[in-house]
Amino acid sequence: MDATELLLTRQSCPRLLDPAPNESQLKTILDAGVRVPDHAGLTPWEFIIAQGEGLNRLGNVFLKAAVASGADEVKQTKVSGMPLRAPMVIVVVAKTKAHSKVPELEQLIAAGCSTMAMQQAAFALGLGGIWRTGELAFDRLVHQELQLADSDQIVGFLYLGTPAVKAPIKSSRAGCDFVRYL
Repeated sequence: MDATELLLTRQSCPRLLDPAPNESQLKTILDAGVRVPDHAGLTPWEFIIAQGEGLNRLGNVFLKAAVASGADEVKQTKVSGMPLRAPMVIVVVAKTKAHSKVPELEQLIAAGCSTMAMQQAAFALGLGGIWRTGELAFDRLVHQELQLADSDQIVGFLYLGTPAVKAPIKSSRAGCDFVRYL
């Protein structure tokens, strides 16, 4: 698959099974994640990988946050099982730094680009992935449990694995439908 085809056929795969990316594939995925635009070389990201027992630990973090927020038992059960929807979850964290020429927003976008690049790399390797966020990405207790700094922000949970089914390619949108010229 060439790069243009990859970009034009990218899709999320919500149903993921074992196997997770192997060591070589994971290296490629992570290397793609750090090749994104990074003004001033700040590397404003961190990748927290959960697989195996780590998925259960991440589920327990989610459960603790749900209990603390007063969620009912149905929601508690749901959030504790969320990481188990894939054999690997990469928590992508924006680690912004004060910089005179690189605003926080630009650093957050760079971390988002990193997430997209990793999902694209997984897709190019024949794997599947889905980038999820949701309220837990912004939950302060989740941040504390993951030992994040106050200035850190989770930009996504990248679920990776082998697609359970071959998802149909979604219909294309024309980019020119979203353009205006000055």
